[in-house]
Amino acid sequence: MSPVDLLLDLLLGLLLGTVGGLFGIGGGLVAIPALGVLFGLDQQLAQGTALVMVVPNVLLALWRYHQRNRIVFRHAALLSAAGFACAWLASLYAVELQAERMRQAFVIFLVALAVYNLSRLFVRGPTPSAELRRPWPWLGVLGGAAGALGGLFGVGGAVLAVPVLTTLFGTSQLVAQGLSLALALPSTAVTLLTYAGHGHVDWSMGLPLAVGGLLSIGWGVRLAHSLPERLLKGLFCGFLLVCAALLALE
Repeated sequence: MSPVDLLLDLLLGLLLGTVGGLFGIGGGLVAIPALGVLFGLDQQLAQGTALVMVVPNVLLALWRYHQRNRIVFRHAALLSAAGFACAWLASLYAVELQAERMRQAFVIFLVALAVYNLSRLFVRGPTPSAELRRPWPWLGVLGGAAGALGGLFGVGGAVLAVPVLTTLFGTSQLVAQGLSLALALPSTAVTLLTYAGHGHVDWSMGLPLAVGGLLSIGWGVRLAHSLPERLLKGLFCGFLLVCAALLALE
């Protein structure tokens, strides 16, 4: 790898780390289309390489969110366990799929999720809180669905978990983003191992991305806690649409 490529990877990691901290997703949603567009990686290789950055980013962001917004252990543990099991099974299936169809399916999912979240901005719902409106064992269902999504696409589990937690479980955006990180950590780790075992990881590119992400993710977490709830939700919707557009243009 040339010094220029190394510098580009570090700068991209800095950007993605900030975005991952801001939205509680680890940065992989931007990394995947960026790796495809800028470096010409196919879908599976882009997903596997992005996970090299996402796993340590999620770990650090989870700790930062817990410091500012205490995460309930039993909620996080149930999400994590269900997400881990389903992510592992889905990742075994994903590595054998056609890359182009995976990318198209992910674009459709992101657009649908963005439209749903945007509609929620104009509907007055119950006041968000740290307490769940649904019995906490239902988090296992959410964890399983989000984990399967993350295992299939490399990322995306946290993107599904955040709106479900705010809408159906009644949590605030910040609480939802913290819990989504707890869900994402084991599922992204097992997905990375599966992709690496099938040769879908470029470590020389992924490691500099990870270093850049670790240096900047704290900035995104601090920014998330300084923004109004409604603005943070609106930025999250816009972020989903940008990611969908980048993937569609890849």
